[in-house]
Amino acid sequence: MTATMMDVPLTLDWIADRAERYMAGVEIVSRRPDKSLHRTSFGSVIQRAKRLARGLIAGGIKKGDRVATLMWNHAEHLEAYFGIPLAGATLHTLNLRLHPDEISYIARDAGDRWLIVDESLHQYCDKLTYKFEKVIVVGRDYEQFIESCPAEGPLPVLDERGELGMCYTSGTTGKPKGVVYSHRSTILHSLVAALPDSLDLRRTDTLLPVVPMFHVNAWGLPFIAAMVGTKLVMPGPHLDPPSLLELLQNEKVTVAAGVPTIWIGIRDLLDKQKYNLQPGLRMIVGGSAAPEQLIRDFDRHDMYLLHAWGMTETSPIGSISRLPPELAKLDEATRYRMRAKQGLPPPLVDLRVRNEAGDVPHDDTTSGEVLIRGPWIAGSYVGGHSPERWTSDGFFRTGDVARVDAYGFVQLTDRIADLIKSGGEWIASAALEHALMGHPCVREAAVIGVAHPKWSERPLAAVVLKEGKQCTAEDLRAHLQGKFAKFWVPDAFVFVEAIPRTSAGKFKKTALREQFKDWKWT
Repeated sequence: MTATMMDVPLTLDWIADRAERYMAGVEIVSRRPDKSLHRTSFGSVIQRAKRLARGLIAGGIKKGDRVATLMWNHAEHLEAYFGIPLAGATLHTLNLRLHPDEISYIARDAGDRWLIVDESLHQYCDKLTYKFEKVIVVGRDYEQFIESCPAEGPLPVLDERGELGMCYTSGTTGKPKGVVYSHRSTILHSLVAALPDSLDLRRTDTLLPVVPMFHVNAWGLPFIAAMVGTKLVMPGPHLDPPSLLELLQNEKVTVAAGVPTIWIGIRDLLDKQKYNLQPGLRMIVGGSAAPEQLIRDFDRHDMYLLHAWGMTETSPIGSISRLPPELAKLDEATRYRMRAKQGLPPPLVDLRVRNEAGDVPHDDTTSGEVLIRGPWIAGSYVGGHSPERWTSDGFFRTGDVARVDAYGFVQLTDRIADLIKSGGEWIASAALEHALMGHPCVREAAVIGVAHPKWSERPLAAVVLKEGKQCTAEDLRAHLQGKFAKFWVPDAFVFVEAIPRTSAGKFKKTALREQFKDWKWT
């Protein structure tokens, strides 16, 4: 006997039609370059997205064609998020923080045809060696284009396994590689990410996505918000702590999402100045691991930091650190250590930590590489690059090193590329960084391996102090002693004004290694 259920394709038009029909009045607030606020609604955004879709088709865009965006977070970008896929084309969000040569390489590799770009970013187009067939500028001719598009008319039937969007990896281990998300993978990711034990987004929430819409589809948050009817507050280009805190306060935001760098700046300002924020404001943090001290600091301000982990290849939700009820009885220090871990995979995701002996025991000691598979995990790269990243049994090799505790919680300890090998033993740089950022004087810390004549490599720590704080290498060394084996403790500490960062806000350790490649050990 066969099942008697309808075979309904999982495509983005289900979310778009639902938002237009039932969430039409839900507000979308966008901060403009001049800092003014623009207010619209899901009903208007979806109607305009459908006009955009018809205009793209009328202009010659066909199924599978790539249409790129180069924009900040705002309502027009959200229109492109829906309008491009509804036309049967592929939404390709370009990273505006990359060098023009990198953007040109990515656009050429993707085969982008059209570009929708913010007026404030239009100068990039003159620097690109890649030339788009058509460029539409938001703030210049975008409105005229939308007005010229048909308000009514059929849209193409979508294939759930067809392309919806694509992003490129940051290229930290070679050339950037393309990942294409299907309609099916995006719908399933949105459904599971919205669950209470996942990101727990609701119609009663107001969401501020600080994470850029060009980073893994803003972690899928725009699609989730449209699906459940969450009010969106878009920060535009103004990502400094005072501007963000003003939005958090005035728009009564209940959920925000961004990388640790953003939250470190927010914390530092909150320690100096009072803001009237929503009690229990939830902050989703991803992109890189958040130090335990940052979680503690926000608890002081009645703000809850929720740790999540993922990658471009995982759409991106791969794990979420929510403590189950049975762990509520644990002592405070243990609960904080658990919250600083990357947690458990959500439903439909299979996550393993494996080394040469097989899946590691849940002893919170044995390390291995994180492997992951599921319906929104990439099965290949565009062009078939790096096939070695997938195991013979169908898992994606993340390149992250981790261990697993008795509760199944995953704790990332480092990237394979960032491990330091000293005297034949491995040192996890990320663990040292988190401990250093627990020192009351330290704002940020990055640890790298530097060539050593005797030990092959030894750890060197680059440290940024908090404003007005003083600290010595001896103070930091004493802070680490007793927490780690003696050979783990860095042999050198250098105090810097800032740590280089990638376009995703992560520490750019390749730049640090280059900066200190000629370090002389004494």
